[in-house]
Amino acid sequence: MRIIVMGTGPFAVPTCRELLSAGHDVPLVVTRPLAQPRPKKIPPRPVFDWARENSLEIFEPASINDPQAIAKLAEYHPDLFFVCDYGQILSKDCLSVPRLGGINLHGSLLPRHRGAAPVQWTLLQGDELAGVTVIHMTPGLDAGPALAQESLVIAPDETAEQLEPRLAEAGVAASLRSIELLSGWDGKAVLGELQDKSLVTRAPRFTKADGQLDFRHPAQQLVRRVRACQPWPGTFAELTWPEGKRLRLLIRAARCVETLPPLADAAPGCALAIDASELDSTTAGQRNWSAPWNKLIAVACSEGTFLIARLQPAGKREMVTAEFLRGHPLSPGARFLLPQ
Repeated sequence: MRIIVMGTGPFAVPTCRELLSAGHDVPLVVTRPLAQPRPKKIPPRPVFDWARENSLEIFEPASINDPQAIAKLAEYHPDLFFVCDYGQILSKDCLSVPRLGGINLHGSLLPRHRGAAPVQWTLLQGDELAGVTVIHMTPGLDAGPALAQESLVIAPDETAEQLEPRLAEAGVAASLRSIELLSGWDGKAVLGELQDKSLVTRAPRFTKADGQLDFRHPAQQLVRRVRACQPWPGTFAELTWPEGKRLRLLIRAARCVETLPPLADAAPGCALAIDASELDSTTAGQRNWSAPWNKLIAVACSEGTFLIARLQPAGKREMVTAEFLRGHPLSPGARFLLPQ
């Protein structure tokens, strides 16, 4: 099949590789151009790099829906568009160029988490399952009928950075099944399963402000935020000591427990250092509390206790909490500031 690929980020690359391995013709790769003025530090562009490594023609329009861009796409007489992690919504005119329309590989179990950050929102909302969906594209945002899905169980401490590559690999099989399904399409019948509009949730792109931790929220919600915000924007809070010292910390790994007696009546943000051995069997559950989870900073929340195992002081390298506490022991009255 003659397939034009549209993508920018790493989520698309495993399927892009497999399209070539499976013998499909990829005459053109469309990717987002660099921002102007050109940044000093060039951001990663995995699809661009993959296309160049395979000597494929690259097209970088500012708008894929511009009439001149659509005319260029039509010159290649594609059977299908494969779209993944591209960053632009295709218009009806654009989608009419390929004989079979377009398919989009999306990083969630649609109709949940439509939008630019589906993996992050899957974790933030506490879903037990993550997944990918391939849709037959319509001009709406992630709104077409689902042609194929694959689901994965989310590991207890899994972050977005760890989950996304697993989902990208799961997307390969779903994409190939969808292409096979479309190969016999008559162009009229609706393929796949229509999405239930009543089940739609949104997954907008995160901002830096989304990384700020507010300990007036339940500890479980904050742990989900830490996992969802890795590697970007990261989660942060400002730790203070009674003598006036302050440090901004990026929180890299955290868990929570329902109860911790020393903080049972403490105000949100109050912090103390603990050993995992201080957690009773009921509180600790069946999880492994060996390093880096053996030495922790415990923080009181509106519900439960937030436990920090890895962190990064501003301007410093990432470290385990045990190492941080050797240089910055917590004195009575230490606390994290609450956002204004």
